[in-house]
Amino acid sequence: MQNPYSMENRRIIVTGAAQGIGRAVAQLAVQMGGRVAAIDLNGDGLKTLGDELGDSVMTFTGSVTDQGQTEAAIEAMTNEWGGCDGLFNNAGIVRAAMIHKMERETWDQVIEVNLTGVYLTLQAVGRHMKARAESPEAGVCNGQIVNVSSIAGTAGTIGQINYGAAKAGVLGMTMSAAKEWARYGVSVNSVAFGTVATPMTEVIRGPKFAAQTKARIPLGRYADPEEVAPTCCFLMAPGSAYITGKNITIDGGVTAM
Repeated sequence: MQNPYSMENRRIIVTGAAQGIGRAVAQLAVQMGGRVAAIDLNGDGLKTLGDELGDSVMTFTGSVTDQGQTEAAIEAMTNEWGGCDGLFNNAGIVRAAMIHKMERETWDQVIEVNLTGVYLTLQAVGRHMKARAESPEAGVCNGQIVNVSSIAGTAGTIGQINYGAAKAGVLGMTMSAAKEWARYGVSVNSVAFGTVATPMTEVIRGPKFAAQTKARIPLGRYADPEEVAPTCCFLMAPGSAYITGKNITIDGGVTAM
């Protein structure tokens, strides 16, 4: 019987792979037998990832707002590995400001990366998977996509209306894509994180906000990237092929009802 949690022979794209959750997912996917095309603006971070993972990873330095970057990754994966089976659509930024003080540029920066960038990456990968589904040798599962949302998209967050709006949009995008592409054997799900100890959450984990941030978490601590990576990988593994259109919340109990 095939191991339902194995990433053996899985070829996946990970965006925002140079650090934090994206890096942890890339590392775990390779440890579990997969191969990763890693995309990030941080070229130095990608180089250290490539040095660590060797031939199981290919790296692409660029922005997810450039759809040509994703298309280039898919083309390289197809030439070297035969195609793309999964996407961890993770790249994102934070630009915080209270609503009444937020500049239009601050709004636009976050929406461009966290919503439009997610859409462009989803579209490029989905086209590849859909085309494969229409070929004679197509199987039941032709691809698994995981978009990264946040509990900020379901519950809101002070000082980050741009981020919350983008992450709420990712939820709607996920459900729409899941319904459109199910007929082609392509699953689309999302994960919504609480506070994970990454460079992006340093502000809310800093001295000014740490006490109130931790007080909201029933488990009483932040998550480490290595703790959330297994769920993300599972949603790109054989055992989750029948799951689509779902949002999995990983927040230490913050949103428990």
